[in-house]
Amino acid sequence: MAPQGKVYRGSVKDFPGFDANQDAEALYNAMKGFGSDKEAILDLITSRSNKQRVEICQAYKSLYGKDLIADLKYELTGKFERLIVSLMRPPAYGDAKEIKDAISGIGTDEKCLIEILASRTNQEIHDLVAAYKDAYERDLEADIVGDTSGHFKKMLVVLLQGAREEDDVVSEDLVEQDAKDLLEAGELKWGTDEAQFIYILGRRSRQHLRLVFDEYLKIAGKPIERSIRGELSGDFEKLMLAVVKCIRSKAEYFAERLYKAMKGLGTRDNTLIRIMVSRSEIDMLDIREVFRTKYEKSLYNMIKEDTSGEYKKALLKLCGGDDDAAGEFFPEAAQVAYRMWELSAVKVELRGTVQPAGVFNDDGDAQVLRKAMKGLGTDEGAIIEVVTKRSNAQRQQILKAYKAHYGRDLMADLKSELSGSLAKLILGLMLTPAQYDAKQLRKAVEGAGTDESVLIEIMATRNNQEIRAINEAYQEAYHKSLEDDLSSDTSGHFKRILVSLALGNRDEGPENLTQAHEDAKKLADVSSNDSSDSLETRFLSILCTRSYPHLRRVFQEFIKMTNHDVEHAIKKRMSGDVRDAFVAIVRSVKNKPAFFADKLYKSMKGAGTDERTLTRIMISRSEIDLFNIRGEFIDLFDKSLHHMIEKDTSGDYRKALLALCGGED
Repeated sequence: MAPQGKVYRGSVKDFPGFDANQDAEALYNAMKGFGSDKEAILDLITSRSNKQRVEICQAYKSLYGKDLIADLKYELTGKFERLIVSLMRPPAYGDAKEIKDAISGIGTDEKCLIEILASRTNQEIHDLVAAYKDAYERDLEADIVGDTSGHFKKMLVVLLQGAREEDDVVSEDLVEQDAKDLLEAGELKWGTDEAQFIYILGRRSRQHLRLVFDEYLKIAGKPIERSIRGELSGDFEKLMLAVVKCIRSKAEYFAERLYKAMKGLGTRDNTLIRIMVSRSEIDMLDIREVFRTKYEKSLYNMIKEDTSGEYKKALLKLCGGDDDAAGEFFPEAAQVAYRMWELSAVKVELRGTVQPAGVFNDDGDAQVLRKAMKGLGTDEGAIIEVVTKRSNAQRQQILKAYKAHYGRDLMADLKSELSGSLAKLILGLMLTPAQYDAKQLRKAVEGAGTDESVLIEIMATRNNQEIRAINEAYQEAYHKSLEDDLSSDTSGHFKRILVSLALGNRDEGPENLTQAHEDAKKLADVSSNDSSDSLETRFLSILCTRSYPHLRRVFQEFIKMTNHDVEHAIKKRMSGDVRDAFVAIVRSVKNKPAFFADKLYKSMKGAGTDERTLTRIMISRSEIDLFNIRGEFIDLFDKSLHHMIEKDTSGDYRKALLALCGGED
């Protein structure tokens, strides 16, 4: 974001040739007589800045001896009235009214308190406190103290002081010390030292805290947000997460709040109105950019689909434009994307959720499984207990022990005793990872039609060693080469991408900065006389062959060079399976656990469950990075993978999936 005061990033500007008396007269005429001209009211008010609206209120009183806000309240109704009246208040008085409403009556709107106090600058906080005193003749701090409790109350009081450090000069030693203190106050402590979190997150400057968060990621191996979720709880946890998000990027924080206000059934109109009004003259353009990048949809279009009538028209005027139509990508969104690339470059230990059983007896397990399937009925619980609590290597030993002990094929017995989703899950776990992937790829290409999404998911995310093992398993199981089947079942650039990936020949070296700059230039170079063929070939030659560390550097260089994220560029320039394959590679390079978390979420959200995807990912990642996927899942979707599986599946299938999931976050 451009430094404050340098470039205006609001969507509402001062109206040129403004005349307060003329506007007051126009509003009076729009409300005179029977009914009111709502269109004229919304057109005028949404195209004037707040300072100009305040002048209109004064002119209205001078000309007609009446209160404009009172007249608007009388003439308008519902959400439209709330929006228009909110626009007429100076920002500090708007915030004061929101907070008064949040703590008045039965119950407290903690989300409103959190949003306002976590996001405002020192000056905005001071103005808010003064406006509250002026409007209600009450002390804001005393009212908040009387309506909240515990650590949540303490942090709100700290924020209410408006005393955050504003010095841009940062001490590296203090950055390291604060990161260490936060780690020792949470992850390394029995219990949590909440006071340390309050002191550091409530007082340090934004620039300082951004560096503290980077340092924390390096020493803790996880982002500060994940530690806050693990160490704190309730409204205090939500407040601290909001503070961290606002320190990182206010535009991203508000984009997320707006998205959540409109997604799903129903609209949280109070949140939508509050943010659209309060940010319209501060950073609405930045919020729009981040919204478009993060949710692959413009804020304008989401408002258009989710609201109606004059209320919708007024919100769209405040939004100020449709970024889907513009098809552009802007500095704030690039900054957010760049930060994500930097975070992904930090080495984080990958962990599965299934570990080898400490006390393991392959013959004993074989006997338990035989007993579970012998006679009438099947003991699914015993089968789940053994199969999900053993590593894949241990399951291979159980297969051999079962054959040696009973002269029977365990896979065949399991197939005859189990059915449906549970059978697919248990049988998948009994195959080696390479056999399982080979089988999924075979299913994706055989018969009528091709399941391109499965081909992309597996081929874009496996490392060289895994790809080579899949090739061997495929040849052994189907007496054909994987490359031949991919070639005969796909075509064009998509086929070339898959064949390149199927070689398992990706470079495994470190980044080369000079080469990364050249590669980024190659990807960015789309002159008008370039053919589509050369564009895809350039992307293929880099995305399918360079090492992950090197590609991360390429993506960072690409953002610096173009102010665009490479994923956005792919989506803009390409289509179909080629686009999907390149996007999957980029996301895998950027953050593989987040890629799988997103796929798992999509497999369960909405009506029905995509059990094939859910089963495939839970099996294939259970010993690699499912623990990390769980962390990304809760970061991205504010709900745990465990909770979503529990809600979306049932019976023994659910029981087995939850065992693989390995815990509630």
